[in-house]
Amino acid sequence: MFSDTKLHDEPGRLSALHRYEVLDTPREEAFDRITELVRTVLGIPICAVSLVDADRQWFKACAGDSFTQTSRDISFCTHTIQERQAFHVPDTQLDPRFADNPLVTGAPFIRSYLGAPLSTPDGYNVGALCAIDTVPRTYGPDQIRILQSFASLVVDELELRRVAQIDHLTGAATRRGFSRELENALSRFHRSGHPTALILLDIDHFKRVNDTYGHPVGDLVLKTVADELFTQLRQSDTIGRLGGEEFGIILQDAELYPAFETAERLRTHLESFPVDYQPSFHITASFGVSILRHEIISIEQWLATADNALYEAKRAGRNRSRVANSIPA
Repeated sequence: MFSDTKLHDEPGRLSALHRYEVLDTPREEAFDRITELVRTVLGIPICAVSLVDADRQWFKACAGDSFTQTSRDISFCTHTIQERQAFHVPDTQLDPRFADNPLVTGAPFIRSYLGAPLSTPDGYNVGALCAIDTVPRTYGPDQIRILQSFASLVVDELELRRVAQIDHLTGAATRRGFSRELENALSRFHRSGHPTALILLDIDHFKRVNDTYGHPVGDLVLKTVADELFTQLRQSDTIGRLGGEEFGIILQDAELYPAFETAERLRTHLESFPVDYQPSFHITASFGVSILRHEIISIEQWLATADNALYEAKRAGRNRSRVANSIPA
């Protein structure tokens, strides 16, 4: 059984939530299907998959209502994540904790609530699967077990979603997962001007490594590069393996010059870091840097811009960084 200390480890809980990289992503059929099933099985008007962030609850799925998020301080699910078992409020108007809650006195007019915590494999409650009714309601043990079973399915889907976006060799995001993060960054930029930079890097003469040492050593090189990138970058940055020996990095809150400095720092670090093989050897990589601009309207355009800069670095002799000067049509 998990230690109850994890119920009070908020930094650890938030880290577990953010590992799923699911907040503010589009609707997905797997989660919509679960909420619709719960609504049918329990005969309730509203069911939601709620993920509790630092200051808000955000709904990955919400059957029967159009809410996308609410403030955390009025969230019923904030109470659910503090429990190991389901959290049950038969009549909100009779409960002094909730009688004056704006979600009770106004839309969606919650009168009864049942929430099952979404507990990760390592024991952190990242949110809740919640059943909501507009009339008082008491749930029996069998109904509570049903909701808890569906909550386990939600966590299974989150885990599958995460695995599908992680490259098994390097631990970096897959191209699919990285593309999702590029879409999110592009959307944030055009919505709020949030500065973001993209770095593409390609290991120099990687075919020569495979031909000289064999593919197992080539895999070791890929893993070594990814491991070193993870040690040098912030947790808020995203690393992806885009195919073969090419990696991508999304730098949050990065303007052009700091992004170029980061690329150069990574380049010189990789150049100086020996691959742990007998005998050890060194590798180099070429880097292309592109910051988001208003003229960039698709991730394909953004990737092409950084890729052109990467090509310039290779054409100039490899083991160097170049900044994108133009945007492909």
